[in-house]
Amino acid sequence: MELLSPREAAAFALSLLDLTNLRDDCDNAAIEKLCLRAQTPYGQTAAICIWPRFVAHARAILGPEHAVRIATVVNFPSGDLPVAAVVGETKKAIEDGADEIDMVIPYRKLIAGDEAAVTEMVEAVRAACRDACLKVILETGELKDSALVRRASELAIAAGADFIKTSTGKVAVNATLEAADIMLQAIRDSKKRVGFKPAGGIGTVADADLYLRLAETIMGPNWIMPSTFRFGASGLLDDILALLSGSTAARASSGY
Repeated sequence: MELLSPREAAAFALSLLDLTNLRDDCDNAAIEKLCLRAQTPYGQTAAICIWPRFVAHARAILGPEHAVRIATVVNFPSGDLPVAAVVGETKKAIEDGADEIDMVIPYRKLIAGDEAAVTEMVEAVRAACRDACLKVILETGELKDSALVRRASELAIAAGADFIKTSTGKVAVNATLEAADIMLQAIRDSKKRVGFKPAGGIGTVADADLYLRLAETIMGPNWIMPSTFRFGASGLLDDILALLSGSTAARASSGY
């Protein structure tokens, strides 16, 4: 990957960011703040990612055709809901104004050997999404085994995922470069236009840059754009803005 300056890397990461608030104490005021934070003096984030119950409020704030997309989560974070319930969550979220659905696979069933459960869930939610973007969360830190991460990626892609995403951010191990490597190779080998979203624990531009370099190494130049790559993060924006505004403290914390 062409060596980017810290400022260039920060600006690029900003354009790929799903600015996230999935805190248990989130409220309408926090959503209002999130919508404002997503629109920075240096450009906009790709999306915000929020609980389903706040989608209508966010849509009212942003309006019907805002460039900042609204993503929400379903079957989250446990991955244990019945298919019908997840389809219901999805349809309601889209009716409320969601542009993107981040869905957790039934990863515990997959660990137990039930691949069909993953396929059934993804296909059902894909159908319910209509034109909305479907990001499928594998919860790679719980899958642990590299072969299982690869298989989960393949199942999600085959069933219609627009993106595959590492993690909920709600477990002990979230995004890792090792999982990213496996997932990106699965995308490449599928020969389908499927995006990748690392999420959880990416807090600095230096962290983000490692994922960008890995993605370009595997997928080739010019592959990375908001339609193929997102970061799921809550704290990354702080470091991005500090770098873009010229804060020396942020440069140090980012490793630059």
